[in-house]
Amino acid sequence: MTTLFSKITLGLAGALLVASPAMAQAPEWTKQVTRMFASKQTYPSTAQMRGEEGTAKVKVFIGADGSVEKAELVAGTGSASLDKEALSVPSKVGRVPAPPAGATTLTVPMTWKLA
Repeated sequence: MTTLFSKITLGLAGALLVASPAMAQAPEWTKQVTRMFASKQTYPSTAQMRGEEGTAKVKVFIGADGSVEKAELVAGTGSASLDKEALSVPSKVGRVPAPPAGATTLTVPMTWKLA
């Protein structure tokens, strides 16, 4: 079996918190949730073969109980398969720890880069 690439970099380049001021005091929660999303992010094989790279920004709506209620693409990558993957990540996670200040949203950048 031949490897088509030597290294793939996947990443959530730090979540941008878009919430109440109380949430600004919960950086550990934000880091934990960001890591949960990163653990479910994959590089679609079609995007790999086409050499597609980019960063998508996904706004994730999180209920007071930690349920992931919905996700919206705020900024696309220019690749349909990467954008589709970006929107699927929150549903793969499904539930996160309850936000410290109740229901909130996170805007999460997701990056795909072939190295």
